[in-house]
Amino acid sequence: MNEALRQKLEHLPTEPGVYLMKDRSGAVVYVGKAVNLRSRVRSYFTRGDERAFVALLDDVLDDLEVIVVTSEKEALLLESELIKKHKPRFNVMLRDDKSFICLQLDEQADWPRLEIVRAHGLKGKGQGKGSGGKSAASRPDARTFGPYSSASSIRETLRLINRHFQLRTCSDHQLEQCRKRNRPCMQYQIGRCPGPCIGAITGEEYAHNVHDVVLFLEGKEATVLQRLRARMDEAAGRTEFELAARLRDQIRAIERSLEQQRMVSTEEIDRDVVGFHREADRLVIYLLFIRGGRLTGGRDFPFTGQEFPTEELLSSFVDLYYGEDTLLPDELLLPVELESAEATEVWLSEKRGHKVRVLTPRRGAKADLVEMARKNAEQAFRESERSKEELSAMLARLQSSLNLSKLPRRIECFDISLFQGSSAVGSKVSFLDGAPDKSQYRRFRIKTVSGTDDFAMLYEVLGRRAGQGELPDLFVIDGGRGQLASAAAALKDHGLSGVDIVGLAKSRTLEGGPSEPVERSPERVFVLGRKDPVVLRQNSPELFLLARLRDEAHRFAITYHRQLRGKSTLTSALDAVPGVGEGRRKALLRHFGSLKQLRQASPEQIAEVQGIGEALAGQIHQALRATDQPSASSVPDEVEEPADEG
Repeated sequence: MNEALRQKLEHLPTEPGVYLMKDRSGAVVYVGKAVNLRSRVRSYFTRGDERAFVALLDDVLDDLEVIVVTSEKEALLLESELIKKHKPRFNVMLRDDKSFICLQLDEQADWPRLEIVRAHGLKGKGQGKGSGGKSAASRPDARTFGPYSSASSIRETLRLINRHFQLRTCSDHQLEQCRKRNRPCMQYQIGRCPGPCIGAITGEEYAHNVHDVVLFLEGKEATVLQRLRARMDEAAGRTEFELAARLRDQIRAIERSLEQQRMVSTEEIDRDVVGFHREADRLVIYLLFIRGGRLTGGRDFPFTGQEFPTEELLSSFVDLYYGEDTLLPDELLLPVELESAEATEVWLSEKRGHKVRVLTPRRGAKADLVEMARKNAEQAFRESERSKEELSAMLARLQSSLNLSKLPRRIECFDISLFQGSSAVGSKVSFLDGAPDKSQYRRFRIKTVSGTDDFAMLYEVLGRRAGQGELPDLFVIDGGRGQLASAAAALKDHGLSGVDIVGLAKSRTLEGGPSEPVERSPERVFVLGRKDPVVLRQNSPELFLLARLRDEAHRFAITYHRQLRGKSTLTSALDAVPGVGEGRRKALLRHFGSLKQLRQASPEQIAEVQGIGEALAGQIHQALRATDQPSASSVPDEVEEPADEG
């Protein structure tokens, strides 16, 4: 950090405002807002803070500019404008092609019609571009409906309305031409237009159709159906059977449309629900659209190269998305509470003209909606995995950061699991090009070590691995310097020298007084021959890959360990039952297929096993119930990954 920057950090104001981080070329790389500029900016340099980006900022940060404003809402608006102006590489950015399509209806026109408009082009209550690319000439009080998540969804809605609600589809110019020719267009002849140009429908009848369309698009389908049924009965009473039949078909079409929509809320209000899924620097934000209590669609927003905190990224996204002329809901549901939530609520309410609530639900139906949005975000994330170029660049950065001898395309990670010195096991998981390769997963039952010496256990497991097949590009050990030394010694003693091997140590709580906030160290990577551990950027894809390997190895080891403990518990329980030997134990497992099923079986079901009568079945059931443990019930019936115990 240069001296000029250090001085700026020392004299930061405590007022609300916006800060701009700049690189050595003077380009703005990140824009953020804060209620208290001094507190927020200094937090990036706090020791052990999970939001700290010292490693990142050391590489790029050369200057800092702050702009003081008078309120939190002003900071929110200024941040949005500066992001659009500078397009910083570490901020989320919305693209023009992520605008949404809506339907617009000018009820004050002589013969109102529906037009397709883009959300980012709306002004007032609705003005934008129509489907033909011409300006949609609408009055300030035109109604806008949507947004629709895709062109196909809006076309389906238009098709339903044009076929069954009978509004004109021609432009104003085409309408005038039809009047001059005094003959209807093709749309009238095929039954898709009521023919206002030739007087085939009265203004009153057309107004009924317009009102029904508004109710339908507002989600008030029950009211629409009630009105249509009344009109159908009236037409039938007047023996206008052709009109009654058309109304009947219209009712059936609406009912079919309702069956395809999912009711997600009993409250007939509009909601936008935000969910996200993040892995390292890649982030997908997903918006669910709920209109009138019905789920009408959603849209994903993928971002890459985002290493700043999720809360800040979501806050910037909300500011940018709703900073455009986007249709505003009654409620905005968020997965995390924003520091600027109150200011955002005031700003959105002012834009809409009445109250917009910004909520972060923790439980109940609204929290379920946020979870639904999160699942959609995760699904969208999985469908857009890293490109080969991104993956190669990430592995190259990992190779450079850890000074590895080769590109780590195949990585193996090892972990040890034991409980009170019993049933000790080891696990090996394998990743190829950043993805799990479960065909290469292995499990090891510790044979030569007793007690709790995990250093010696790692030595045994790595020694057994040394003689099994082709070696990976990188070995990763779950642990610090001691575990790394034991694993490296095992490889060397088995004739494998010069192999890349590192240890990944978990974050730990740092020392501090009882009144001080809890601080944690970053995750550290120990490399042979280096005194100090390597600290990778805390939201970097390189660290995420190593942490994912470590967590998967731990999961795999724990699963095997619990399975062995469950078997041990079962054997101990059955040994206490007179008349149950090895043969009957095998028969029980063969009949029920798993320990979990046996534990859940009733005495009558146990008695069905050959060689076990009712009395013995009762004793077995009682013995298993007395020693029932949660760890055994969590053992899967079958384990997908292969095990190597040899």
